Amino acid sequence: MTDVQPPTAAPCSIGSGIDHDPHDTRLAPTATIDTRVAIIGGGFSGAAVAWHLLRQRPDLTGIVIIEPREEIGRGLAYSAADPAHRINVPATRMSLVPDQPWHFNDWLETSGALLADPAACSNGRNFPSRAVFGRYVTQALAEVSPRLRHIRSRATDIERVDGRYVLTTADGRRVRTDILVLAVAHAAPSAPRAVEAALGGHPRYVNNPCEPGSFDAIRPTDRVLIVGTGLTMADIVASLDARGHHGAILAISRRGLRSRGHPAALHDPAGDFLTAPSRTVRDLVRQVRAAVAEAVAAGKSWHCVFDQLRLQGSGIWRALPLAERSRLLRHLRPFWDVHRFRIAPQVEEVLDRRIAAGTLAIAPASLKAIRREGEAIQVELRQRRNGARTQESVDAVIVATGPAHGSVFASNPALAALEAHGMARPDPLRLGIDVTIDGEAIDAQGAAQPTLLVAGPLARGTIGELMGLPDVTNHAVRIAGAVAAQLDKVEDSNDVARRYASA
Repeated sequence: MTDVQPPTAAPCSIGSGIDHDPHDTRLAPTATIDTRVAIIGGGFSGAAVAWHLLRQRPDLTGIVIIEPREEIGRGLAYSAADPAHRINVPATRMSLVPDQPWHFNDWLETSGALLADPAACSNGRNFPSRAVFGRYVTQALAEVSPRLRHIRSRATDIERVDGRYVLTTADGRRVRTDILVLAVAHAAPSAPRAVEAALGGHPRYVNNPCEPGSFDAIRPTDRVLIVGTGLTMADIVASLDARGHHGAILAISRRGLRSRGHPAALHDPAGDFLTAPSRTVRDLVRQVRAAVAEAVAAGKSWHCVFDQLRLQGSGIWRALPLAERSRLLRHLRPFWDVHRFRIAPQVEEVLDRRIAAGTLAIAPASLKAIRREGEAIQVELRQRRNGARTQESVDAVIVATGPAHGSVFASNPALAALEAHGMARPDPLRLGIDVTIDGEAIDAQGAAQPTLLVAGPLARGTIGELMGLPDVTNHAVRIAGAVAAQLDKVEDSNDVARRYASA
């Protein structure tokens, strides 16, 4: 790939093909839009596919992206306006261009973003807010924005008509396309039913902490229970702390594991898990432990082994039989998550400070009962280690259990329509959408569909590690290449059809 200059810091507006104003009369809501490629989902995955595809195919124009947010490229993660929400890996590993890992960091240092956030730098590495990374992506897209058409709506139905996909949006528009890319987001968090039933309507019950204004009703001295102890919990504590909250916070999860931080010294990835790939989870754990011991003996930390696991994750995953993949998810995923998905040093400092001050406790416990007494909330917890039951009185409850992966088809109308029409199905582990190793969606009969592709984390049931941004970027490049190849095939078949028609 040729060198790409860091995007300029000038503001841009993605979507010059269709005005964002829903009252725009230049395109009637009932109009049908014809395109060769449509992408459902304009978060980072969808934006990265579009950006790489348009760079690979300079002749291609008019890609349609269906995304309800105002800007393409931010998605849920990078729309966050809270400055306490920082990227979880150094900026030198957060790039839209995989073979230029410093692309984002170079932009940071030339855009002035670091001047506005001097705390972004920690130990020589930059961890800016996620909103800043979202701005970088939207500005990178500015160079291809005249070739994008942004429909600011949601896809509600998808059919296959005469070999093409026909999409219907929530505002009544229709899109016909030869190739469709699904870059949809995770399902929203799913609160435990008992919690929802007991606390629905309570002013300080937050069942989706990603919603703007979620913490506005929480007072500085409130006692807060957070259900979940992963990355979302860390973000919540950082947000509350930045707002001046100093009351007691208790975070619980089954194992009580918190996300780890970054190493003080960086080392190259270490270990080899592909030369003789494990066929069982037991053997994989043995390999990992041996690699960590070897790294520690060499004066390195465990981090470099997990970096290698991430890089080789797809091959490791594919080598495991389905039953072993299920076993890994059931028993090891919590441990993998807290070591793989690390928190920014600034957020780690907040957690450490709050724990030392006694205003944050993280415990392995489960919620057994909950009831509301006026605005007070009484909870009964069962401690994991000894089974003891304890009573707690809190003022606020925040659900931080993460995406509800198993409900992704039921919660997304577009995916529900694909499943109803037999064009897509959940993967066997219900992590997302069933796809081939090339990202082609598999239909109800088990057949791959080369013109229906899946980009982003919802392909991870087949692909493996697809949650970190570097992995999502690499996958987006591959999906863009697959779309480009399908475009060539569609063009060739159309040429043949025209020759026969004129004969």
